[in-house]
Amino acid sequence: MSYDLVVFNEKKAPKDKDTFLSWYYEQTEWKEGHDYQNPEITGLNLKNWFFDIIRNYPPMNGPYSRDDADDITLTDYSIGKDLIYAAFAWPEAEKAFKLCFELAKKHDVGFFDVSSQDGKRWVHNESGMFICIDEQKKWWKFW
Repeated sequence: MSYDLVVFNEKKAPKDKDTFLSWYYEQTEWKEGHDYQNPEITGLNLKNWFFDIIRNYPPMNGPYSRDDADDITLTDYSIGKDLIYAAFAWPEAEKAFKLCFELAKKHDVGFFDVSSQDGKRWVHNESGMFICIDEQKKWWKFW
């Protein structure tokens, strides 16, 4: 089991929670027809987020992977055109959340806390502030 977080292209993802979840489930069916380990297929902001995060959480697969199976920071990334799904080791959950969140703010990408029960999303508003756009709602009830 892993601790999962998602960053996404704010311009492509729906704002409404129910519509977003439908979009998210469609994206994570991984039907885009490309290698999901290669950051070259994603947008610039997501790519920049990826190259920042792998400094602390290197990928376990793909062109930037490391060969150290005992490294608890190794992370499984699935890279789509409009989102990156990151599966971290549970002992790294708190640190991974904080770093992913800060890098999402820095790189102007949305942030979705997949592993939490309330599944909150953060996006940049018109003023550039990084804000939570969700009420307390159990997102996993949509499964």
